[in-house]
Amino acid sequence: MSRIDLHLHTTHSDGSFSPAEVLRLAHKAEVTALAITDHDIVSGIPEAITAGAELGIEIIPGVEISSRIGNTELHILGYCLRWQDPELNQRLAALRESRHSRNPQIIEQLRSLGLDVTYEEVRALAGTDSVGRPHIARLLMDKRYATSAKDAFDRYLAEGRPAYVARELPMPADAIAWIRAAGGVAVLAHPTWAKVTGEGLNRLLTTLKAEGLGGIEVHYSTHTKRQTTEYLDLAKRLNLLVTGGSDFHGITKPDIEVGTGRGDLKVSKRLLDPLKEAALFASPS
Repeated sequence: MSRIDLHLHTTHSDGSFSPAEVLRLAHKAEVTALAITDHDIVSGIPEAITAGAELGIEIIPGVEISSRIGNTELHILGYCLRWQDPELNQRLAALRESRHSRNPQIIEQLRSLGLDVTYEEVRALAGTDSVGRPHIARLLMDKRYATSAKDAFDRYLAEGRPAYVARELPMPADAIAWIRAAGGVAVLAHPTWAKVTGEGLNRLLTTLKAEGLGGIEVHYSTHTKRQTTEYLDLAKRLNLLVTGGSDFHGITKPDIEVGTGRGDLKVSKRLLDPLKEAALFASPS
């Protein structure tokens, strides 16, 4: 039973497995094509391509860019992009720098609560330029200040919790434009994050489509059948591409497996050709 997985993270951002390790897990799950979509960084793609060639798995160059509209954080996935594009990489580097400005503030908040943690420990644990709250959560787990990543976020790191610090993020329209300028297709990740349903989500997607959005992540590890049906209907109604992926991270999301999510995820390889075709027309004129 072949399948694809278009939403995966590695140690190059906040995942706990290297690209090669993710590819081995994908091969075991009978995944025939996948996209490495690390947060604001594309440095894991070369290793994935090498491992994919050895295992017979097609690699779709990807990235996941964080953005904000009002008080809502939206993540925009980019597919089939020119991942070595200098302008794209410069923009991603600026986003990563915004994390480096925010993270020490989070650490100071944690220290003020009596937790013995340093940013140097976080960066050493991360081993990547794309350092984020999941890495801080892992440090809190290692030091037994939290029992899981969810516990760390619920107690300290989530919005409204004592160590939360807001991050400066681009507008979704900017993230979409960056992806399209690099020849990629922009897709709204896990639409539940939009915190709107029905007509509200329809309006949001209509606006984002006018700004260049090409698709919506319909199939996702935590979507209910009702949500999947709603998003599929919206994609058809608005003529948006349908994509899907597990959002595999490893340790910080231990219930999510490559290719199968929580066990019942299956993203059809039939979704891949339309995505590739759309990339041919993605760059703005």
